[in-house]
Amino acid sequence: MPASLKNFAELGKLRANLKAQQEARAMADAARLRGEQAAQLEADLFRRSIGTVAPLAAPDRVAVTPTRPEPIARHHLADEKAALQESLSDDFDAATLLDTDDSLSYTRSGVSADVVRKLRKGHWTIQDQLDLHGLRREEAREALGAFLRHANRSGLRCVRIIHGKGLGSINKEPVLKQKVRNWLVQKQEVIAFCQAKASDGGSGALVVLLNA
Repeated sequence: MPASLKNFAELGKLRANLKAQQEARAMADAARLRGEQAAQLEADLFRRSIGTVAPLAAPDRVAVTPTRPEPIARHHLADEKAALQESLSDDFDAATLLDTDDSLSYTRSGVSADVVRKLRKGHWTIQDQLDLHGLRREEAREALGAFLRHANRSGLRCVRIIHGKGLGSINKEPVLKQKVRNWLVQKQEVIAFCQAKASDGGSGALVVLLNA
């Protein structure tokens, strides 16, 4: 077959293929359009059947998570209370350990006497205080033990204990004055104490020096 006829035949096949592809695309477009029109008709029919709608109002609700109480180590507290009562005995007499001065000051064994002199002069700043006014003996003992533990854990060096002058007690006797001294001598963290200066409570208070 001459080359010109061969090229003409191939060109005819190409045109036929292109025409078939165009027809196929046209049919697909027509089918897609019919599908979209049908879906739109169904949507319109649904909207007409249910009428006008509005979103439901959300109820005013607040999600509240209950706060769980902190666990209380009751056995641990009981053990601490028992240990406290054993460590601060009312039967202990500190009179022999106190210096024979007007303020009955105290320094733990091995501590220089110069420490008390500095304590009297206010060398250390009072960082915290405990007022035992109005407390019964047992209450005062527990309060003192708890206060000293707190001071020791907080790294405090100098504190004041106000035991009162006994003016409101029976026979005007300072009931807690000697008790507090006896209790303080039994605590290892206490290295010295003395009567407070007049401006800090005088004979109704003690200034206490703790381990650094």
